[in-house]
Amino acid sequence: MKSVNEQLEIIERGAVEIIRPDELKKKLERKKPLIVKAGFDPSAPDIHLGHTVLLRKMKHFQELGHEVVFLIGDFTGRIGDPSGQSATRKTLTRKEVDRNAKTYEKQIFKILDKKKTKVVFNSAWCDKMKTEELFSLMDKYTVARMLERDDFLKRYKNNKPITMQEFMYPLIQGYDSVVLEADVELGGTDQKFNLLVGRNLQGDFGQEPQVVITMPLLEGTDGVNKMSKSLGNYIGIEEAPEEIFGKIMSISDSLMLKYYELLTDEPLGGLKADLKSGALHPRDAKKKLAGIIISQYYSRKDADRAEANFEKAFKHRGFPDNVPRSKVKASDLVSMLSEASGASKNEIRRKIKEGAVEIGGKKVKDAAFPVEPGAEYEIRIGKRFFRLFS
Repeated sequence: MKSVNEQLEIIERGAVEIIRPDELKKKLERKKPLIVKAGFDPSAPDIHLGHTVLLRKMKHFQELGHEVVFLIGDFTGRIGDPSGQSATRKTLTRKEVDRNAKTYEKQIFKILDKKKTKVVFNSAWCDKMKTEELFSLMDKYTVARMLERDDFLKRYKNNKPITMQEFMYPLIQGYDSVVLEADVELGGTDQKFNLLVGRNLQGDFGQEPQVVITMPLLEGTDGVNKMSKSLGNYIGIEEAPEEIFGKIMSISDSLMLKYYELLTDEPLGGLKADLKSGALHPRDAKKKLAGIIISQYYSRKDADRAEANFEKAFKHRGFPDNVPRSKVKASDLVSMLSEASGASKNEIRRKIKEGAVEIGGKKVKDAAFPVEPGAEYEIRIGKRFFRLFS
């Protein structure tokens, strides 16, 4: 096992805040594997690069010899995390949560070591809680303390409803730490209140309080908003390598450095110096970044092919090799492209109007363009979407 200082250097990379560093150092000095917890509510079926910020930090702990607990909040997921919300979040059904949880279990092992990862579901203990146990838990926090939470306070001042169920969310998340006897809990900066509730509850239950480590929220491809599938600014870890490559090439130069810090283990000092001196062009740095990330979830061969296709498509305006092929099911272009890309029909019509849709290298100007089963179409939408239809 690495020395305490060496471990701290790895743990601190990219972290926004550690509460408290002195306690973490003491825990590490015991030379006993720490129980490191991070919870994920299965609110959507796919894991994107934003989720991997925490997963990669878990992997760091794993590589340092600590016990990593990946908690799937199948119980809390039915409540809905109020963090950062300006209104009550729509609750998910048990069926939706279970379906999403299955994909999480499969995808996380693209990053974490399956043999060294403990996967738990908080329904295992939450479903068994008796009424008196729930009341006892509720008695640990007052309404005034809950309103110390910024998003709750804003909603309260703006006369927006806050349900009692939402008040339960941080308590249940905190109780998870008590059950698991966590030494460390990881979370995004928007989770700080919830993580501190866990720390406080552990003290109430006679346990040593967990150390809280918050990680930054990763902006999506728009460079402004937190990466989110609902905003369409996400990069999924199971997207095609060509799609991942193109999306990474589209991010800003400043965001590129943040991606390097949070999504890779590359040394940052030399990278920043080379960019500053001009020895490394930002475009080449982004190509390297895209290659590293694709290699993590696919292979180096896939990364090289994605880069070659990118160059062919964007530098030489050619059609990439090995693009996905779909059958023509619809009788009109808008429906066909909507089904294939996941974009709405209105979005496709807008793209056509903007001249962003090409068939066989020629721009389409008519949204009513007819398509025929059996005919072959080379479709390009914008800079990154390519598809063969037949």
